[in-house]
Amino acid sequence: MRQLLTAVVILACLVPALVLAKRAMPRPAVLARAAMVVDLATGRTLYAKHADQRLPIASLTKLLTAMVVLDSKRSLLRPARITNDDVDRLKWSRSRLPVGSLLLRKTMLHIALMSSENRAAFALSRDYAGGRGGFVRAMNRTARRLHMRHSHFVDPTGLSPRNVSTASDLTRLARAAYRYATIRKYSTSEGQLVLGGAGPLMYHNTDPLVRRAAWHVGLQKTGFTNEAGHCLIIVTQVRGHAMLFVLLGDPTPTAHFQDAIDLRRWLLSRPPTHAAHTL
Repeated sequence: MRQLLTAVVILACLVPALVLAKRAMPRPAVLARAAMVVDLATGRTLYAKHADQRLPIASLTKLLTAMVVLDSKRSLLRPARITNDDVDRLKWSRSRLPVGSLLLRKTMLHIALMSSENRAAFALSRDYAGGRGGFVRAMNRTARRLHMRHSHFVDPTGLSPRNVSTASDLTRLARAAYRYATIRKYSTSEGQLVLGGAGPLMYHNTDPLVRRAAWHVGLQKTGFTNEAGHCLIIVTQVRGHAMLFVLLGDPTPTAHFQDAIDLRRWLLSRPPTHAAHTL
């Protein structure tokens, strides 16, 4: 009888685990060249794919740019002007800010993070002690301080394919950027009306996931160049935990968002004690 009771108790303990295992979705087929998911509270890696592969990171760079701008302690209420030096002559990317636009530095930082406005990022880097060269040196010093050992930066926008990092290094950058209330606020706002250019301009967030209320997005940055592909850093809530997703090198304009959706759905389907998945 005692053996029968023991068997019943063991079976009762196993049933919930078996049910959860059946409900868990298979590992998502992430299209990104490299990816990583980290629990911000514990630092635990829940998912990794080619996390140490060095790749161009496009405008994910602007999270580091924002940190250097804020660390300089220069007033964000000072105005700055877009000049010919802020025109992209590497890829000739378009900008809605004409040369001569006069904006507050806080507005430039806002649209650089929210809408990836390259001229705003260039102007902020030029308006720095030591000029743009000094700014880029500060970016690399900050990366070294964060122990981003496989990262290097040559410009503040990410337009250069020589701005490189790894998914693993970028989790360090994102965790550091997440500590800045201004970066969290500006990167996740849905839109901003900008004055000071060629009339009123309405800027919108490049990341549609910020408009998903259930995600409670705490920080985000998108990026794209031909060399980098489509990239995304996003912090979202999963069962009350802040989860950081890094996606590099997705092949299409929606693939990085779909990868994030699939990863979050997969996390929600799993028991919270599952081990990390790597590739």
